[in-house]
Amino acid sequence: MSHNTFGHLFRVTTWGESHGPALGCVVDGCPPGIPLTAEEIQVWLDQRRPGQGKFVTQRQEPDAVKILSGVFSDERTGGQVTTGTPISLLIENVDQRSRDYSEIATAFRPGHADYAYFAKYGVRDYRGGGRQSARETAARVAAGAIARKILGEGVTVRGALTQIGPHAVDRDRWDWAQVTENPFWCPDAQMVAVWEEHLEKVRKAGSSTGAIVEIEAVGVPAGWGAPIYGKLDAELAGALMSINAAKGVEIGAGFAAAAFSGEENADEMRSGNDGPVFLSNSAGGILGGISTGQPVVARVAFKPTSSILTLRRSINEANAEIELRTKGRHDPCVGIRGTPVAEAMTACVLADAFLRHRGQTGGGAFEPGQAGRR
Repeated sequence: MSHNTFGHLFRVTTWGESHGPALGCVVDGCPPGIPLTAEEIQVWLDQRRPGQGKFVTQRQEPDAVKILSGVFSDERTGGQVTTGTPISLLIENVDQRSRDYSEIATAFRPGHADYAYFAKYGVRDYRGGGRQSARETAARVAAGAIARKILGEGVTVRGALTQIGPHAVDRDRWDWAQVTENPFWCPDAQMVAVWEEHLEKVRKAGSSTGAIVEIEAVGVPAGWGAPIYGKLDAELAGALMSINAAKGVEIGAGFAAAAFSGEENADEMRSGNDGPVFLSNSAGGILGGISTGQPVVARVAFKPTSSILTLRRSINEANAEIELRTKGRHDPCVGIRGTPVAEAMTACVLADAFLRHRGQTGGGAFEPGQAGRR
């Protein structure tokens, strides 16, 4: 088992390496009849694309996606739609600089997966990390675009960067409208300047810093997920933890709930016209592994990028002690471009949960946009 596939009914298999000719994914399980074009996928890839500012990697990749299979342009309907067969997506790599990594061909970079990969496989692609590179997440974002089409307009998945290094947003100033108005996905307009100053110091020092991304999915109806081994929060946590550099995930109140009393943690309910009205959301929209109809809320913590210019102690493949610095083009804070990736993974989990729920409880033929119906 190579573990390059995730999902159950909505299954995504990614392939490719950082410095290979291309990367991509195969999406299987997408229902037929959904309008889908490369342009609709490209919109989301452009949000993750590198080289769009001084606070992200300067690798210049257009990340132009091509749909190789799984769609058909039907003159009778006047548009291109999915056919229900595997959708193959390709993204070419056009700006590799493998020479940047020649000095670490036999060295293990501290904080990277170099040693772990070598210990497992006995061989590794040292050029940008090969398969372990975050370049792989471009394919995830492409798959997430298809997942969003399955969910339709009834479910909205959005993300925000809530902390960079020690600097966290003020939740009293939280405004989702601000997220798309700055390059940091920041919901607190006053924090943008603070993050810019912090990242400028980090970047000039050749260092890096961590971050926290918060994801909210609005419009998820009650009933998705399953108890015990198919819990929606477990699936979501696993998907977010699978993102490169992710080191922690929490749902709803998360770790803060450990300090709550039972009274504080319980999300009280009152009667509403369309079902219960919750007075709080400590559960993050999921109870017993099943969605409650409230917004699904999750946070993922990203470690600082391990590729830094500061000399670090390590060893090489011959077990000799060395000191090395990592050259190349790297993000000083992976959380910035990690935000659209976390959104995509959440969308994939929710699309899979929707299709599994429909398969178990019925619902007839698939209709685009029906996911958000209660």
